[in-house]
Amino acid sequence: MARSREFDTEAAVAAATEVFRSRGYEATSVQDLVEATGIGRGSLYAAFGSKDGLYELALRHYSERSLAGIAARLERDAPVRELVRDLLLYVVDDTVGDPRRRGCLMTNAAVERLPGDAVAGRIVGDSFDAVAGLVERALRRGRARGELPADADVTALADFVTTAVQGLRVQGKAGADRRRLAAVVDTALGALPVSG
Repeated sequence: MARSREFDTEAAVAAATEVFRSRGYEATSVQDLVEATGIGRGSLYAAFGSKDGLYELALRHYSERSLAGIAARLERDAPVRELVRDLLLYVVDDTVGDPRRRGCLMTNAAVERLPGDAVAGRIVGDSFDAVAGLVERALRRGRARGELPADADVTALADFVTTAVQGLRVQGKAGADRRRLAAVVDTALGALPVSG
């Protein structure tokens, strides 16, 4: 008869997510994961298969949580410029508000693991595409309300905003202060076309 797991898998993945976010994939040892999750090495391997298996779950966990927060910001009934501004300033505040400047796990994975890690590449690519999709939906609503020109390329604009998000994360992780990053937000908002 198989023994039931004596730990909370979701809590273990959440704890591992924070370790990978803080240290990166390469610098995280299995012992680091054992200590963070409180799960013995054998149980960790039995539950997740490998460090790679746990990293994949951590990426998915972080992506789902992050996308839920972004959706909540972009799906409000507000002018599209306000939605984009709030999203970008949230990224700034989240980044500079972390004293350890750990950055975004998706951005960190893109820089550290790609293009060599195909699984991480799919998860990160899907996550970035999902962010762009959420932004594009908000932009389409704004265009329909006349807040953007009728011929505005909302797909390209959504990709631009998504790229701005990643750039803010990287610059913030590298030590840029809030004033500098907020100026980038203002510049990005200025790049959005205005209805005639």
